[in-house]
Amino acid sequence: MKQSEIKFTVTLDENNLPEKIDWSATDGGEQSSSKSVMIALWDANENNTLRIDLWTKDMVVDEMKQFYHQCLLSMADTFERATGETESAKEMRSYAQHFAEKLELIKKK
Repeated sequence: MKQSEIKFTVTLDENNLPEKIDWSATDGGEQSSSKSVMIALWDANENNTLRIDLWTKDMVVDEMKQFYHQCLLSMADTFERATGETESAKEMRSYAQHFAEKLELIKKK
């Protein structure tokens, strides 16, 4: 059986706040740094989602707004691929549009 590894290394300051987030993936030989990461895991035993949300001190609010908007769109895409629920995915994208307009990331239609 093939295995793949995705590794996150978080450098913390003296107050345990993330200063740097590095990641690497064995399959693609990828490695890079990031200002933010959101990881969601499904705990089948508890029927519950576990989350890890980290961001560095130098991630500005405007970047965080854009990051969340893009995550909402990505979740809609993944939800549609995983479930085939096209209409629900459209509703999620519609909310992402509203979210972006409200935060002035994009102009209102």
